[in-house]
Amino acid sequence: MKASPVELCQSNLKRLAAEVRVPAYDRGALPQAIVHMSVGGFHRAHQAVYLDDLLHRGGPRWGICGVGLLPGDAAMRDVLKAQDCLYTVVQRSEAGDVPRVVGSMVAYLFAPENPRAVVERMAHPDCKIVSLTITEGGYFVNQGTGALLADAPDLRHDLALPHEPVSSFGFLAEALAVRRQRGLEPFTVQSCDNLPGNGHIARRMVLAFLELRDRALHAWAAEKVAFPNAMVDRIVPATKDEHRALVREKFGIADGWPVVCEPWIQWVIEDHFPLGRPAWEEVGAQIVRDVVPYELMKLRLLNAGHQAICYIGLLLGLQFADEAVADPDIRALLEHMMRVEVTELIPPVPGIDLSTYERTLVARFGNPILRDQLARLATEGSARIPKFVLPSVLERIERGGPMRALCFTVAAWFRYLSGTDERGKALPINDPMSEELMRRAQAGREDPGPLLEMRELFGSVLPISPSFLDTVKEDLRAFYRDGARVALRKCLAQAALG
Repeated sequence: MKASPVELCQSNLKRLAAEVRVPAYDRGALPQAIVHMSVGGFHRAHQAVYLDDLLHRGGPRWGICGVGLLPGDAAMRDVLKAQDCLYTVVQRSEAGDVPRVVGSMVAYLFAPENPRAVVERMAHPDCKIVSLTITEGGYFVNQGTGALLADAPDLRHDLALPHEPVSSFGFLAEALAVRRQRGLEPFTVQSCDNLPGNGHIARRMVLAFLELRDRALHAWAAEKVAFPNAMVDRIVPATKDEHRALVREKFGIADGWPVVCEPWIQWVIEDHFPLGRPAWEEVGAQIVRDVVPYELMKLRLLNAGHQAICYIGLLLGLQFADEAVADPDIRALLEHMMRVEVTELIPPVPGIDLSTYERTLVARFGNPILRDQLARLATEGSARIPKFVLPSVLERIERGGPMRALCFTVAAWFRYLSGTDERGKALPINDPMSEELMRRAQAGREDPGPLLEMRELFGSVLPISPSFLDTVKEDLRAFYRDGARVALRKCLAQAALG
């Protein structure tokens, strides 16, 4: 008779199978020196894993206090509370599944329930770093102007009620204000999101918010708060019931919120932490003076590559990234976009051969065990397309050269925003601007004009660029008149001719 799975918690760690690595350090002795805002799968399989590896090596102690910002985070709060903030990470590939229990997160706070507890944890002298994975859209950037979207409802709330914050910026501002009042030096704000110059953007947006709230606080923060840049990379699919079943049935662990991920992991960090930091370089992170080349490589190849395969894949009825890469037409689109249109725009990256990196990306996307969901990759297109795809388009408009696959990727997103595929099946559109985007896509159909009028996304150059506009129009006509497969093959034929 098969044994019942072991409920994951601190007291049960010794009961887990020997193949499962568990924390061998004293979690109770760890100070909550890092407060991480918006705990998702990526943070738990990336930054928390690096720290878990470091804690196994001994030396200075750092622990993480996770923060859930959204009402929907209550479910994770309940699971993590029951599990003493422990969770399972399973690294998946054709070579096999490698499990571990990660213990670097030692506390979790649910902000909607007790916002003052979050502020006090960030204001505590133990807190040295506040790290962020708040998604690309969480920085409130107007993509057309680069300015702060100060009219965003959460920011309006936090300016009107600064002591009752709801947004990440509101919590940062209130905690910094408390530290300043108490004579404490500020924590470092460490962005771990996929943004070009994520530290620079975090600094610019946070300071813009602080200026609206309190000019004296703004001046203090502008002088004292560090915002290091970083590049993060690991493919982490959203947790599904099948992952819970995998952990339960294969490893005998009852875990309410495990994480699965690929073997690849990378973290490139600018070394600017006035109050100190963990020695991440001892466990594989790259500490560099200039993150920009690595970041540009990743955003314009990996992240743009995800955008290239996800919308057309969903329109063709596919569900997973490996299915998309296995489709010869989608793979040809991806490889052409990277090799011909984007790579020559990227400056040299120390220690990296870009051709090898491209091939690595195709293999990673095609991992048949990981089963990364295309719907996950298609999330928040209004933030991702402007950051990952459009910069290469703009550079091509300025410099000249091929951009056929880049334009097709934009057109595929526009077609996807209509809300249904050509068989009438509803498409999973998860975007903070979904209502407006879908309204414009449905009104325009073959005409990209209504969408391109959104200057906060497309700026002023793209909507009047003939080379971009004519190509997107041509692709949209093909999508609506001939179908997604024919549109894709027309693009590929023209790209080959180009």
